[in-house]
Amino acid sequence: MSVDHNEKYIFEAEWYDKIAGILKNFYLFYYPYDNTVELFDIKARKTFLRRTTCEGIQAKDFYVGAIVTIFSRNIKITDYADCATRTKLQMKMQKTFAMVKSDALDYLGEILKRTVSCDFHIANIKMVRLTQEEASKFCEGRDNTDTAYVVNYLISGPIVALELLGDHAITRWLELIGPEDTEEARTKAPNSLRACYGKDTVHNALHGSLNEENAEKELKLFFPDSKGRNKGPANTATLKDCTCCIIKPHAVQAKLTGDIVDDIQKAGYTISAIQQFNVNPFDAEEFLEVYKGVLPDFGAMVGELQSGPCIVMELKHKDEKFDVQGEFRKWCGPMDPDMARQVRPNTLRAKYGKTKVQNALHCSDLPEDGSLEVEYFFKILDYS
Repeated sequence: MSVDHNEKYIFEAEWYDKIAGILKNFYLFYYPYDNTVELFDIKARKTFLRRTTCEGIQAKDFYVGAIVTIFSRNIKITDYADCATRTKLQMKMQKTFAMVKSDALDYLGEILKRTVSCDFHIANIKMVRLTQEEASKFCEGRDNTDTAYVVNYLISGPIVALELLGDHAITRWLELIGPEDTEEARTKAPNSLRACYGKDTVHNALHGSLNEENAEKELKLFFPDSKGRNKGPANTATLKDCTCCIIKPHAVQAKLTGDIVDDIQKAGYTISAIQQFNVNPFDAEEFLEVYKGVLPDFGAMVGELQSGPCIVMELKHKDEKFDVQGEFRKWCGPMDPDMARQVRPNTLRAKYGKTKVQNALHCSDLPEDGSLEVEYFFKILDYS
């Protein structure tokens, strides 16, 4: 079977040039054969980046709505640029909306691990607290006769919204979560997520979009277009008695999010906010500025933080007297994972880190840094 060396996918894409203060529009070409990319500047009508290999990107990273990091630039894919690309990829990488309901949040790590192990790509994640209006909008057009009860349940606590990608994602996710009625799930699909974590028909742990139309509507409600005024439901960060934990891009890309979240929850920490961020070079440098001139790896640390999506969490502890910031920092372990594996092998960096820079996690250094770092992401970057 012959391989087409020039087979390509073409997307419309954009990049905000902060220095020039302008939004640049491109055609982004991706060649699966040799994993190369090319950028064509639409306005200037000339090649912006010649066909070249770009480290850290794979075929699965290219879909509408994705942010692809190409040589330190976060390029957002906004649409398909031709019919051939649309036809090939729409069925290949289908999107669906998933929700982890409030009664199942203590098992978020376990649920994320199962999700990833079933070949779903987590394209976005955010913990939110719905208003009455948002919950009512979410329930619009459903067959449920007791909508008011469902709305009240949805606003009773935080929920985690997920954008999932995968082959036939809509039907496969519905299969994974099982029937709406938990008792039915335990009988007919005992390994399903609702059978494991649900309580009844409403308190059934999870939700999945029923079809493509619903998926599009629900995703738009929770993850609206960044150019619009609507930011979607508010995050749940409290900025009090907390510490900040960031799962770095290399660990997110290695599909370690579920494992790390599970470890954190099982150690007695409570996740009071979680969200995916794509940090641009300027914000990455500003956030890490305290290390400038102090750590020789500062430039590489900035490069890592803005090299792809990262997952940021606000963490608290069930014991209010617990030194959440100090103890979590100790549990993260030394910055160098090799050293961590020798002197503190049970730490998170010993378990998940690769190098001093790609050491899986960032954690707050000082007690006062916890709420400030959480504020930087959940108040400043989320609302900018």
